[in-house]
Amino acid sequence: MRHIRAIGFDLFNTLVMAEPDTLDRAFSRMQESLEQHGFYPEQGAYKKAYYDAVITFIQQTREDGRETHNRFWISAALEKLGYEVSPDDPRIAATVEDYFSTFYDSCYCVPGARSMLERLKDEFQLGLLSNFTHWPAALEIIDRLELAPFFEFRLISGQLGYRKPHKKVFEALTGGFDTSCDEIIYVGDDVDADVNGALGAGIQPVWFTYVLENKPPIPAHMAPSETGEPHESVPRVSSWNEFLSFLKIS
Repeated sequence: MRHIRAIGFDLFNTLVMAEPDTLDRAFSRMQESLEQHGFYPEQGAYKKAYYDAVITFIQQTREDGRETHNRFWISAALEKLGYEVSPDDPRIAATVEDYFSTFYDSCYCVPGARSMLERLKDEFQLGLLSNFTHWPAALEIIDRLELAPFFEFRLISGQLGYRKPHKKVFEALTGGFDTSCDEIIYVGDDVDADVNGALGAGIQPVWFTYVLENKPPIPAHMAPSETGEPHESVPRVSSWNEFLSFLKIS
């Protein structure tokens, strides 16, 4: 195994998970917030328009790598239903905050993640690179779970403007470490975003399969992409104890 000095980590379904009903509750809170701010779309019609917008904008990100944001999805859905409202309208911003507030009490650490980070923090440079549209919410989740002290830096796609697997975000990751690419590994659950993204940037990936193997219910938009399994040469670990063994740490 190559000499490792720095480790980058994905966030959701790698270090952190959300309760299975999180998206449903967040969507209900979003609709309540819209009504509080003077928008009264019929619920069924709005739900369809919203998820149609999500699909459209997410597809665009897969084509050009640029991160999207929930405010565009909400605005597009409302426009389809006859409301004229800009994505930058403060009422939309408030609704986005209300939507993500659901996540704060619904997220928890993957088993063994915290103790693993404790073991590694004095031996390796540790960084975080996550795809998350609304970056303040991602940082809030990290802070609430008391994970921030483990990392030298936290990179969120919503703040970077691009999302994994785009090379720009992995360049930001390598730039945060004081070492060369061949001494960095990146750990994540998503084959396309994490494994293929790291490989494309010249970084050794480690495929973390706890979610895949245990199959706990997870929000659909946080699930790994359906791109099959990576090449057998990519290291695969299914628990954080197994990852410590991979690093030869007892």
